[in-house]
Amino acid sequence: MFDKLKVRRSFDKAASTYDDSAILQREVVSRILERLDFIKLEPGVILDVGAGTGYIAQGLSVRYKKAKIIELDLSLAMLQQRNKHSPWYKRFLKSSRLVCGDAENLPVADNSVDMLFSSLTIQWCNDLQHTLKEFMRVLKPGGLLMFSTFGPDTLKELRDSWAKVDQAAHVSPFLDMHDIGDMLLHARLAEPVMDVETFTLTYDNVTSLVNDLRAIGATNASHERQKGLTAKSDYRAMLAAYESWRDADNKIPASYEVIYGHAWKGQLAEDAGNVQVEFHR
Repeated sequence: MFDKLKVRRSFDKAASTYDDSAILQREVVSRILERLDFIKLEPGVILDVGAGTGYIAQGLSVRYKKAKIIELDLSLAMLQQRNKHSPWYKRFLKSSRLVCGDAENLPVADNSVDMLFSSLTIQWCNDLQHTLKEFMRVLKPGGLLMFSTFGPDTLKELRDSWAKVDQAAHVSPFLDMHDIGDMLLHARLAEPVMDVETFTLTYDNVTSLVNDLRAIGATNASHERQKGLTAKSDYRAMLAAYESWRDADNKIPASYEVIYGHAWKGQLAEDAGNVQVEFHR
């Protein structure tokens, strides 16, 4: 379970540094947007859940010039960064509306959204099953859900290194692709398709990785986390343990398992009653 106040504060604090460090996040967004080339849909209203600083909305605005975009994020400070972009950037976002809110309790009307887009956000939800039902609720019949999230092999090196020091939860937990697929079915979303891709970022040292995570707000916000400051001796022990992962190029790797998925809201709720999830690897 996540401490949502801690999640919000972490992203508020990282708002001014996020864009400079969110290299992986931008790449994942680009890859989801490319998948829209194969989907025939002209949405009038798009809900961007986890909108951050506006990078996603820019891509959606370029692709769907007539669409109204609702940019929703838990962090008000992240949304406010959008106003600091260049005039060229802002031109694509004139039709957007900014909303500070939680994906698990969307302040959006039933059956009001043609497309719900959410990239690397739902891993911060405490009750993903409920969140997917919320997505289903706000989508119009025939509406499309496009999302990405992190899988359990994300930051496996960091998790393993901390496990050699203590039993505290230092890395956030992530759900398996097949579990998420089951939840899509339980939410009665139709024709779900999912696949997974692994990215590996490399660093000169572990401290650079940790600084990058802080810069994008990806700190440990679980209720099970160790409260208070981590002992310097424990941190040094983690750094030493991480050295066993150093690669042939003398770099420190950080793995990210990225899960992609899309599904539809059937014209009728029973449309999704007897379907299977299509998985790809």
